[in-house]
Amino acid sequence: MSNNEMVAWNQHLQTPVLFNHHEPYEVNASTINRIDLNPIVSTPRALSNRERILILTPLRDAAPYLIKYFDLLSELTYPHDLIDLAFLVGDSVDDTLAVLASELNRIQQRTDKIPFHSVLIVEKDFGSNLDMSVESRHGFAAQGPRRKAMGRARNYLLSAALKPEHSWVYWRDVDIVDSPKKIIEDFVAHDRDVLVPNIWFHRYENGRDIEGRFDYNSWIESDKGRRLAASLDKDVVLAEGYKEYDTGRTYMARMGDWRNNKDEEIELDGIGGVNILVKADVHRSGINFPCYAFENQAETEGFAKMAKRAGYQVVGLPNYVVWHIDTEEKPGNAA
Repeated sequence: MSNNEMVAWNQHLQTPVLFNHHEPYEVNASTINRIDLNPIVSTPRALSNRERILILTPLRDAAPYLIKYFDLLSELTYPHDLIDLAFLVGDSVDDTLAVLASELNRIQQRTDKIPFHSVLIVEKDFGSNLDMSVESRHGFAAQGPRRKAMGRARNYLLSAALKPEHSWVYWRDVDIVDSPKKIIEDFVAHDRDVLVPNIWFHRYENGRDIEGRFDYNSWIESDKGRRLAASLDKDVVLAEGYKEYDTGRTYMARMGDWRNNKDEEIELDGIGGVNILVKADVHRSGINFPCYAFENQAETEGFAKMAKRAGYQVVGLPNYVVWHIDTEEKPGNAA
């Protein structure tokens, strides 16, 4: 007992009593590890808090896009020592793995601030025999099987790569041709559980960029869409932008303008997968990418449905545009 404690005791003339007192228990077994997730948070002050970002990119037959992908990734202004990269390479018949390894080696051997904190490559073939040509993979008949396969690939990558230290998960497709360098800082500032930008593409006709609208998977549900889903078998996967299913939904791709306020938000019911920022705890809570029909949606649209069912925010930025490659099967500006 210290002198101060002795004085305090004598003032009250009471003897302190410790009930059920025991010394701290010391654990020395090397096979026991402890992870404290309480300090891991996702905040709009991610940069000042040095919050860790996990960038995830599934790859299949992606060799032609990887050089541009890494050029854009290298330009990200969020500190690269706080960014971990992870890739899943599966069912590829081209040189995706070799080009990926070469580009990563080029980046990670640099002596400046460009190398990232860590890189993980996951290899997993799912036995998918879907044709990956532009015409086939974006055709209506391929949408159900394709979206289920993509959901499975995303989930395998997520389960292998997400670590306790990650605060944010940034899903980024390989076939992007332009995006803001401060996209991570811009996104985390919104402090939303799930956030997506608008996805357009450049196409030049007669010397003019028509600014085509690409991603019709980010949408606001409609009464017509709800009635349609209610009439379908529970195993049917709805696909947007095809005449076979007229959902009457409002597409974010048809909204917005990159010249306007980039921070304007709208609430979404479905999202596309080209760019998604997710608070890591959303994934930790079990919200992933259904590789089956969940409320008649799969993959990223099913993810949005699942997130909203769990009470999370799903938000889109109609004026914040990320530019996708022009796959030429889209008609340009949607009417």
